[in-house]
Amino acid sequence: MMSETSSGQVRRGRPRSEKARQEILDAAAELLLERGLEAVSMDAVAERAGVSKATIYRWWRTKETLALDALYQEWAAMRPGVRDTGSLRGDLLSLLRPWVRIVSARPYGRIIAALISEAHTDPAFAEQYRAHFVEPRREWARVIIRRAIGRGEIAASTRIEVAVDLLYGSFYHRLLHGHAPLTETFVREVVDMLISGLGGPPVEGPAEAESVEGPARSNR
Repeated sequence: MMSETSSGQVRRGRPRSEKARQEILDAAAELLLERGLEAVSMDAVAERAGVSKATIYRWWRTKETLALDALYQEWAAMRPGVRDTGSLRGDLLSLLRPWVRIVSARPYGRIIAALISEAHTDPAFAEQYRAHFVEPRREWARVIIRRAIGRGEIAASTRIEVAVDLLYGSFYHRLLHGHAPLTETFVREVVDMLISGLGGPPVEGPAEAESVEGPARSNR
């Protein structure tokens, strides 16, 4: 998490209210989804959460770091980790399907776009964004690919970082540009194409795909 308490810059003073902190995060998430980052201010969050701005600043110095924590919390329910299904395809589908269900159901694309824009202009925030938001998801994918190498499904020479870029790049391309829907069908297509490019086993067909986590459903 990105708040001051997690960054190691803990200020002395009276114990902070976890209830107030949670209310702030909930309020920030609601406002972000309703209005987007540009239209959200610390004043608006304070009013929605029923706290003072001083209370917010105890944990977050900027609305961008608050937004990052709020988004982190919104997605916290989706922590598939690196479930071992026995195959590279099954592992990747298990990782990506829950995430796609969440991000395609609400207007997260504009929030992420705003955070990326801020990361390009603020090096300190960029470091926080990558460390707390980007890197954990990349590491999940790395573990899955390394596991597939260990099983002998793909070559030991596989360039893992490139494979991770190819995997997530396709989803963020649709999420950020909105030129096509981000669906579970698309997840399967990307996973199958990636595995084919990595020299993995051929796809066994739709029935195998559905067995990973039940029937795929479109969120659009």
